[in-house]
Amino acid sequence: MRISKQITGGFTAAALVLMGPIGPALALDENVVVQQPRERSPWAVFRFGFSAYKSGKKEEAVEAYRYAAENGQVGASWKLARMYAEGDGVARNDYEAFKFFSEVAQQDVRPGSRDESYVSDALVAVGRYLKTGIPGSPVEANPAAAQQYFMRAAAAYRNASAQYELGHMFLTGEGGTQNVQQAARWLQLSAEKGHAGAQATLGNLLFHSGKVVRGLALMTAALERAAPADVPWIRAMQEEAFAVAAESDRRTAIALAEDYLSNGME
Repeated sequence: MRISKQITGGFTAAALVLMGPIGPALALDENVVVQQPRERSPWAVFRFGFSAYKSGKKEEAVEAYRYAAENGQVGASWKLARMYAEGDGVARNDYEAFKFFSEVAQQDVRPGSRDESYVSDALVAVGRYLKTGIPGSPVEANPAAAQQYFMRAAAAYRNASAQYELGHMFLTGEGGTQNVQQAARWLQLSAEKGHAGAQATLGNLLFHSGKVVRGLALMTAALERAAPADVPWIRAMQEEAFAVAAESDRRTAIALAEDYLSNGME
């Protein structure tokens, strides 16, 4: 991407800070203190953008992130993608977010490297956009392509969200052939990392395959740690299973769920 006139014109304030000589520390909030760097390197600009963001100066942060992103700073591209996806400091624009996420997802980084978390998250984000498409944009639904992005994040970076998405797709056959065994494998890996959606889905699968206590326990543990948006569907699934389970199985499952919450699944 080229730096637009708007960006280069609006970057003056940040550039003055970053290109000036070493001076007093620039305190952007009470927790973040940034020294003025000697040169306007992408990394220095990215750090400035992060500090501006933390202090609530999101317009300055966007300008800095854009410059850093256009000069190869992967974290800056990822942060811009997240801001556009969430409407955080900019107008929400899923297509813009998709483009930035795609840029990050194209990076080939080793597991354990500094940029792993950016690339791993971007692969999941691109997969989710491809799974449903983006209305009013050139991005059409392509579940098969989405599955490939999830597979890379799940296998190479062991991303719990990607493992959950893969498990769900194999369970339903979306994007390819239905394979319950593969679904259970990916859901298990994700559930072991504490992913509530994976725990609930795996629990429901186990419950209906005859492993009643473990299934109930996983759904109960998932309900306790679920994000607010996931609570309704997990609760409905859990309550439906509890309604038909024997009382002794319910009590045992509740105790097992408490153990999962305290000690994990392993």
